[in-house]
Amino acid sequence: MTDSNHQTQAERVAGSVLRPMVLADVDRVAELEVLCFKTPWPRSAIEEELVSNPRAHYFVYEVGGQIVGYCGFWLILDEGHITNLAIDPVERSKGYAQDMIAQFVKKAEALGAASLTLEVRSGNASAIHVYEKAGFVSMGVRKGYYLDSGEDALIMWKTI
Repeated sequence: MTDSNHQTQAERVAGSVLRPMVLADVDRVAELEVLCFKTPWPRSAIEEELVSNPRAHYFVYEVGGQIVGYCGFWLILDEGHITNLAIDPVERSKGYAQDMIAQFVKKAEALGAASLTLEVRSGNASAIHVYEKAGFVSMGVRKGYYLDSGEDALIMWKTI
């Protein structure tokens, strides 16, 4: 097939790069947290992950030199637990999430991950669609997982 879903990621989002997050990125990442999540991580938690968590691997996604998203995971043995994945709301529906996830999966594999897992709000249909499109499969539910709303979380997995 030759539709846009089967193009290489480089063809889809020219000028994109997923690079390791550094402390200088924390302010923008904290801003993305507020824009993207009902219960955002505070700036201090993001900084703490970078400085003190040896299992944490965080990346920023840049397009044209601007940070439009970020993602991260904890590597525990050969399992990557995705903690955060976000694209600026004004930059959504441009193929950035799929491109970022594709680059992220390659980096996770290079770091030793054989599989990736995440939780997503059961009512977040757009995020679920993005994850399914990237090859994640729903494998269970965590009842009442989100303390701010009592909403369930879908547990999704991807074997690399």
